Amino acid sequence: MTHLQTLKRMVLSNPFYTFEFFPPRTDQGFENLISRISRLSALNPLAVSITWGAGGSTKDRSLDLAGVTQAEYGLDTVLHLTCTNMEQGMVDNALKAAKDRGIENILALRGDPPRGEEEWIPTDPRFTHGADLVSYIRSLPEYSSQFCIGVAAYPDDDQQAGISFLKAKVDAGADFIVTQLFYDVDGFLKWVQKVRGAGITVPIIPGIMPIQTYSSFLRLTKLCGTRVPDLVMNALDPIRHDDQLVKDYGVKLAVDMIKRLTTEGGIPGVHLCTLNLEKSVQRVLEGLKWTNSTEIIHNKLIEEIPTQNDLAVTPSNATSSAKIGLANLPVVEGEAGRGELNNAATWDDFPNGRFGDFKSPAFGSSGLWGGPAIGHAEIISQCGHPRTLDDLTAIFLDYLHSKILMTPFSPAPLSPESLMILPHLERLTRRGWWTVGSQPTVDGASSSDEVVGWGPRAGYVFQKGFVEFFCTAEEVDGIERRASEHGNGWGEFRGNVPEGGRNAVTWGVFPGQEIAQTTIIERESFLSWKEEAFSIWSEWASLYRPQSEERRLLESVRDERWLVSIVHHDYRDPQALWTFLCDET
Repeated sequence: MTHLQTLKRMVLSNPFYTFEFFPPRTDQGFENLISRISRLSALNPLAVSITWGAGGSTKDRSLDLAGVTQAEYGLDTVLHLTCTNMEQGMVDNALKAAKDRGIENILALRGDPPRGEEEWIPTDPRFTHGADLVSYIRSLPEYSSQFCIGVAAYPDDDQQAGISFLKAKVDAGADFIVTQLFYDVDGFLKWVQKVRGAGITVPIIPGIMPIQTYSSFLRLTKLCGTRVPDLVMNALDPIRHDDQLVKDYGVKLAVDMIKRLTTEGGIPGVHLCTLNLEKSVQRVLEGLKWTNSTEIIHNKLIEEIPTQNDLAVTPSNATSSAKIGLANLPVVEGEAGRGELNNAATWDDFPNGRFGDFKSPAFGSSGLWGGPAIGHAEIISQCGHPRTLDDLTAIFLDYLHSKILMTPFSPAPLSPESLMILPHLERLTRRGWWTVGSQPTVDGASSSDEVVGWGPRAGYVFQKGFVEFFCTAEEVDGIERRASEHGNGWGEFRGNVPEGGRNAVTWGVFPGQEIAQTTIIERESFLSWKEEAFSIWSEWASLYRPQSEERRLLESVRDERWLVSIVHHDYRDPQALWTFLCDET
């Protein structure tokens, strides 16, 4: 049977590794991810896996991406498939589309609750658990032998109930297990012993996610309920303001974890969650010596008379070496957003701020507006029952004053960076312009600054003043001449940025590197996130009874308010944006 071929490869490939990717939100991000996968394919992963949005929200992009990796790059591809918002016909269509593309592996998942939902409720009673999806695939003659089926496991959930659910999935016909990310190796190894003790014998592939940034690490571990050992937090705390050191530590931690898993736990391979970034996973594999690493070439002094010195070279040898090096440079497809001198693997290695660069494959890797990390009960507890516009203004002011710790648009307390411009945010909010995103101007601050710093040490960072808020159509008319970009919930767009124009909002200068532009606001990125912004109002409204005052209010805001994004070009004047907004409208 076909699905046994994948299992055989797992047994014979020791060690092995797989890469996980998600479908980018934008077309250019998708194209750049293809280039990135092309380079990573040279590392010979056992397989790549492609995630599937809840209820098929990324269905077309997931299938397109999986089809490319399978057919064009010959990579054994694992397509994720969830039960969330899926009916039998949708599952059938997804399985047929996967088979038509030559895909032979499915990761069958129950999936998370839909965005904004606190409880997971099956759309189709036939797909209540991951085991139901496995059983269904195995029951279909046309697919039973077509697919090697994997299932998910949660090593931080070491209770007997969790292991019983896992055994049910394996008994239903699962061939292998991929675990959720974790950082507690001791806990993982104990969990494996319990799993094996329960009679589960299929391969277990641990999910490893190298830490990319301190903030994303905190967000993801909170979202996934991941236990983080004190040793890890203690190591991160003193370097949390240096993005490069955090990234370096993330690589070292992943290498150390994998070494322990393979030596102490007898684990033959790992599943690397890339977050659509490239360099860290490559460095992890190089640190493990699981792939051919590039020899480091040092600069040498050119001398007419050769000396007994490894750092000296004759002119003729230097010329020959240069010719050989240039002739053997790898040829890769160009990436939009890549600078002439930049490395295609690292040009977006330091995503900063909420928006990043829409051309990056990693654009939108985290929910731009909080997403499923915020539950219904938490929203009601923090935001209460708004019935008037003044009530909404009070909620946003309470958030600014730290009387509440979140809003549906912001899952965490106000950042120290926003506190730098708190009086201005208060002034706008009291006017009824509810702010949901902002940043102060920065003119050459140290990259190690505890509040605004990012990137490697010994650098300098810059950013333009920016604010994003909701206001009425009449107020939009009053600021249209000066607004960078704004749009409403029904697809209309107005702005003064030229077609194809790009507005660098955050950038940095670092030793030995070209200028890094990490936050860029433009038409495409604005349109990408504004749909999500207005969906938040709908989700918030859905928490209240139909025809209730709260629901009518929130739905009217969704239908009538505009989302406005304004960037002021003068990053050297910290008051320019606020003078522009408050004194001239």
